[in-house]
Amino acid sequence: MISIKKLHKKYGKLEVLKSIDLNFEDSGIHTILGPNGSGKTTLMKAILGMVIPNDGSIEFNNKPILGEWEYRKDIAYLPQIAHFPQNLKVQELLNMLKDIRPGAVREAELISLFQIKPFLNKKLGNLSGGTAQKVNIIIALMFDSPLILMDEPTVGLDPISLIRLKKLILDEKSKGKLILITTHIISFVEEVSDRIVFILDGNIYFNGTIDTLKKQTNQKNLENAIANILEKTNV
Repeated sequence: MISIKKLHKKYGKLEVLKSIDLNFEDSGIHTILGPNGSGKTTLMKAILGMVIPNDGSIEFNNKPILGEWEYRKDIAYLPQIAHFPQNLKVQELLNMLKDIRPGAVREAELISLFQIKPFLNKKLGNLSGGTAQKVNIIIALMFDSPLILMDEPTVGLDPISLIRLKKLILDEKSKGKLILITTHIISFVEEVSDRIVFILDGNIYFNGTIDTLKKQTNQKNLENAIANILEKTNV
């Protein structure tokens, strides 16, 4: 579904992505890991066409995305920080997005699941961080998209909401969807991921299954396996 070749991005003299090569097939959950500033969010935004690379290419369903926009109708996106007008009420935001992108299929189900109904007539600026994140998740998942990008989806969630999010993600996977996630929560990674990509300083240091990484680093858990990579790279 996604083919990334020799992707390079820099901001001034800062190289964020350094000739990245990646292929994501049609389904499964891939988690992109790495320290802050490693290039994870830049990679996500490049796939969305929100960041224009200095070099290299990205193809979505065998078609280059550069200069295109229509392919985005097949993508659901949960940003790390969502910027919506703070004076809008939650229901007004949902209605606006449905007008822009018809075909919401799970709005009522997700509102009930995350218990957002009492907040529908509240302004976004008056929501707690956790409630705002639940609204962002609803927005990302209420459309039936074959590709889902989630940048730090667990931020601000209480334990019950986190359990519900994990089930939702696994349900989407069971429908044959491709899901790309960035997160720092290792337990979350171990519970949902089919494969992981570890990025450090704009380079890929690992791309494979969790079990393979454990074997390569001779570690019993993912946290220590990642720590082993960081130690070897003197981070």
